[in-house]
Formats: sequence, structure tokens, C-alpha cells
Amino acid sequence: MYTSHEDIGYDFEDGPKDKKTLKPHPNIDGGWAWMMVLSSFFVHILIMGSQMALGVLNVEWLEEFHQSRGLTAWVSSLSMGITLIVGPFIGLFINTCGCRQTAIIGGLVNSLGWVLSAYAANVHYLFITFGVAAGLGSGMAYLPAVVMVGRYFQKRRALAQGLSTTGTGFGTFLMTVLLKYLCAEYGWRNAMLIQGAVSLNLCVCGALMRPLSPGKNPNDPGEKDVRGLPAHSTESVKSTGQQGRTEEKDGGLGNEETLCDLQAQECPDQAGHRKNMCALRILKTVSWLTMRVRKGFEDWYSGYFGTASLFTNRMFVAFIFWALFAYSSFVIPFIHLPEIVNLYNLSEQNDVFPLTSIIAIVHIFGKVILGVIADLPCISVWNVFLLANFTLVLSIFILPLMHTYAGLAVICALIGFSSGYFSLMPVVTEDLVGIEHLANAYGIIICANGISALLGPPFAGKLSEVLRAQSACTYGALCYKVPDKEEGF
Repeated sequence: MYTSHEDIGYDFEDGPKDKKTLKPHPNIDGGWAWMMVLSSFFVHILIMGSQMALGVLNVEWLEEFHQSRGLTAWVSSLSMGITLIVGPFIGLFINTCGCRQTAIIGGLVNSLGWVLSAYAANVHYLFITFGVAAGLGSGMAYLPAVVMVGRYFQKRRALAQGLSTTGTGFGTFLMTVLLKYLCAEYGWRNAMLIQGAVSLNLCVCGALMRPLSPGKNPNDPGEKDVRGLPAHSTESVKSTGQQGRTEEKDGGLGNEETLCDLQAQECPDQAGHRKNMCALRILKTVSWLTMRVRKGFEDWYSGYFGTASLFTNRMFVAFIFWALFAYSSFVIPFIHLPEIVNLYNLSEQNDVFPLTSIIAIVHIFGKVILGVIADLPCISVWNVFLLANFTLVLSIFILPLMHTYAGLAVICALIGFSSGYFSLMPVVTEDLVGIEHLANAYGIIICANGISALLGPPFAGKLSEVLRAQSACTYGALCYKVPDKEEGF
């Protein structure tokens, strides 16, 4: 059985008759919950926004390393793909360390990836430092940002997710301008160093991800042992007491030499006892960390492969197959629109107001508006989700048929607005599996989206080449038959 999202966000308290009652948590849908939205908003700016702006650095890498476009493009593709593909494994970190620690570590790893990439000597070096390291850090910071918003909201969850994910659109503009300026003023290497420093703000965002029900861990050896540690050990107290009684019996042997001897004997005992206590603390800490890691791994393993496996939910399995194809429908226009513009000789109009900018701007409003609509009590979030999904797919099919800038602009606006349904993905995922399994489940979904983002654009490009070749062959055959008919007359 999966936990319903309606049962989350309540604390159990003992009633007057020792019965368990449900009390709403004060931070649900208010209070610190909006700090979660703000934190997630900046995470989307720093991660998704910077990844959408990697085209600026891609040009610099082409000029610097003189490699093919396909090989150089894999650096950005690896970073974007790994950010999403590592989702299931980040669920293990969340179950073990919590969202706050996972996001902070992710911010450090992401910043380290940017800094190390500034010293790249070739493209293959960037595969590791930027594609793998920065991508892994981005994934570790991204998933907790989505999960924490889902944990803090119930009634306005769709709106909260929509507001937080608008950071992708804002980040696309801000990071593009920032990287262009830094590359022009300081060069791409110094620009990546500065961007690495900017990425440290992910640690600040992670620090804001306070657990919903903070409480003291009884197994935590940190503060319990510190408070319970006496100033003097039990053995030293006993020995001091016995020595004092002996002195009284012997007629008050309390001269200075005797006191010095007693202090000299007591100091080694205290030092040895302190060493034993330090060793005991270390052993307790290691034991507690081991138990925590073991419990986190068991929860993560049971969520995927155990008796409560997510894969026993047929609706969720079908949702995974949908996610394998869904994200490519949003990425494909950004990759292939410049080629369509050049094909139809619309470069001048596109330079005035790029079609990709239309998608990004309307995408921001789409997330907020669709989130508000989905939160209405009379409307099902699934109906909004499916209708927007259908509109996006239909727009992708119509896009190549538009041969004017105005027609392309209208379709791009539809693509941007309908793609706002991606902000509803955590909400519908939670409806399928419950808030308890949201971290693992959404990790699988973004992993499938990562595979879609990696394979979708190349597949679309290859399909376009095949269709063009077939149309060229058909046109050639028709041109070949027309003279035959003319010769026959």
C-alpha cells in the first residue's frame, strides 16, 4: 500500500485518553513552506538556467579546442543528461542523509566541477570535470529541491511547483546574459571560475531545506554524550573518596607533599578516562552512521525492488514509459529551431525576437497558470496534465508545416505554454505513489526524462535527414518521369 498524500503533513499527539489524533503541521501550505519555493526557485535558476545557457560556452569550446561540433556538444549533453539520469541514485542519498545534506553536498560538487573545468586542456577533460562532476552535483541539488516543495504543500502544491520551476525560464535569460558578459570580459576560463563561485549559492539553498518535522535523534551521540559527560569520572570520584577516608583514619595526613602525590596520580587516571570516552564517542558515531546508511539503503532498495516496489504499480510503470519520450518534445524545438529558421530564410526576423525566447517566456507563464488551474477544487490535475501534454505533442507535429515567422511564433507560444505541464509532474507522481515514495519515484521519472533528452534530439535529426532524402528521391523521380512523358507526345 502506498501512502496517500492527504495523510502527510500531520503530527501524532496523545489525546486525553491516550488515543492518537492528527494535528496539522503549522508549516504545511504556509510559513517556511514558501521558503522552500524560494529555495527551489533559485536552484532551478542556478542548475537548469545555466544548462540552457551552455550554448555560449559551446561556441568558446569549439574555438579553443578545434574539435567537431558533435564531439564538443557531448559536453553539454552529458551534463544535462547526468543531472536527470542520476535521479534514482540520488534517492539513496536523500533516504540516508536527508534533503538538506544532499543538496549542500551537490552544491559543493557542482561548484568543483565548474572550477576544475576552467583548467581543461581538451574536450575529453571536460567530459569528466563538467559532464560528470558538474552534472552529478546538479542532480544532487535538483532532486531535493523538487521533493521538499512536495513535502511542504498540500492544497496549493501544483501552484508551488509551478512557481518554483519558473526559475528555469528566468535562469535561461539571466545565465545567458551573465555567461556572455563574463566570456567577453574575462575569457571563458575565468568565466567558469566565477560561475563556480556563483554555484556555491546552491549550498545556501540547501541550507534552507529544513526538515518538515525537526526533532532530536535519541541515537545521536553528539549532544547526549556531551551533556551526560561528568567533570570527573566515576572511578576518579571513588578513588578520591577512598583516599580522603584513609587520610582521616591516618590522622589527617594532609601535607603538601601528599596532595601533590594525589594530584599526580589523579591526572593520568583522568587523561586515560578521557581517551576512553573519546574512543567511545567515535565508536558510537560510527555505529550510528552505519545504522543510518543501512536503514537508508533498505528503504531505497525496498522502494525499487522490495515487497513495496514501485514497479508493482502498473500506472507508475506506464508513467515511466511516457517519461521516456516526453521530455524530448520540449528539448527538440530548442535544438532544431535554428535550422528551421535558416531553411525558411527567416534569420532577420528571428534575430529581432528569437523563437526560442518566445518559448522560454511563455513557458514561465504556462507553469504558473497551469498550476493555478490544477489547484482549483473543481478541476482534476490529471485532466490539465493530459490536455497540456496533447497540445504540446500536436504543436510539435505542426511546427515543421509553418513557413512564416508569424506562424512559427504562434506554434512556439503554444509549445511554451503547454510545456508548463512539466511543473505538474511531481504532483501527478505523488498521486500515483504517495509522498513517502516521492523521492524514489520522481528520481526514476527524471532519469527517464534524462534518457529522453539525450536520445530525442539526435533521433529527430536523423529522422529529418531520412525524410529529406526520401522527399529528394521522390522529387528526382518525378522530374525524371516528366521528360519521358514529354518525349512520348
